[in-house]
Amino acid sequence: MDGARVWVTIPTFNEAGNVERISRAVLDQLERCAPGEHRLLIVDDASPDGTGKIADGLAAELPAIEVLHRHRKQGLGRAYLAGFEHALQGGAEIVIVMDADFSHDPAYLPELLAAVAHCDLALGSRYVAGGAITDWPPLRRLLSRAGSLYARTILGVDVRDLTGGFRCIRREVLEAVELPTLRSQGYVFNIELTYRALRAGFQVAEVPIVFRDRTVGDSKISLPIAIEALSLVPVLRFPSLRRTWPSTTVPLADPEASLEDPLLSTANPPDNPEGPPAAAASQRSGS
Repeated sequence: MDGARVWVTIPTFNEAGNVERISRAVLDQLERCAPGEHRLLIVDDASPDGTGKIADGLAAELPAIEVLHRHRKQGLGRAYLAGFEHALQGGAEIVIVMDADFSHDPAYLPELLAAVAHCDLALGSRYVAGGAITDWPPLRRLLSRAGSLYARTILGVDVRDLTGGFRCIRREVLEAVELPTLRSQGYVFNIELTYRALRAGFQVAEVPIVFRDRTVGDSKISLPIAIEALSLVPVLRFPSLRRTWPSTTVPLADPEASLEDPLLSTANPPDNPEGPPAAAASQRSGS
């Protein structure tokens, strides 16, 4: 499995009830659409419920699985960055990010991989034709749509689902956006990554997905955290606001910080200028 072309990374925290099922479901799809050239990386944040131990057992059984242990919880953004760095060092040409709770159905992996053959960043989108959300109450759906519309308007882009976490990314994008300088943590991380990709001139496509709420375990995001995260969106477009718009719950990381972290172990048997996105960037929506 050395030098696998396609890597799927799944950040986990207290996902003991999901990690085995999602891992096997992901590998089943990858065997079909990327046989012999895939890897699954589980990035665990020292889950107290034993998620990391379960993942280690899966890695011992299934050669396609690796586990990256982080010795403390540092936020979703840092987990994404650690996974990206590890996958790129492993030779990844395509990196897919998804959640462990089945809200991102592994059945969409072939469609995302097919889409990225014609673009640079493929987003699993709830808000294009064919996309949907099930199991959410009307108010939560309204707030989610409003958040995406807000971010889209502030940043001046035409991506319908900026906040979604199910995405397929070409290596060139991850190298061009200068991962160590990504500032955002948690909910707004996905917005910043997409915005930087567009500014760099990469093509972004949206693939319709049906998003289903988790049935096992607890959600890691609350409404106050989501609202505070979205308050950071103007900083992405206008970096000068960074000094006057601090956040206590979802802080902007030090843009000079290195990805190197002494608290990582593995188990396997420059700022953009202010202004709108570059005109060269193009976006395509699946329908």
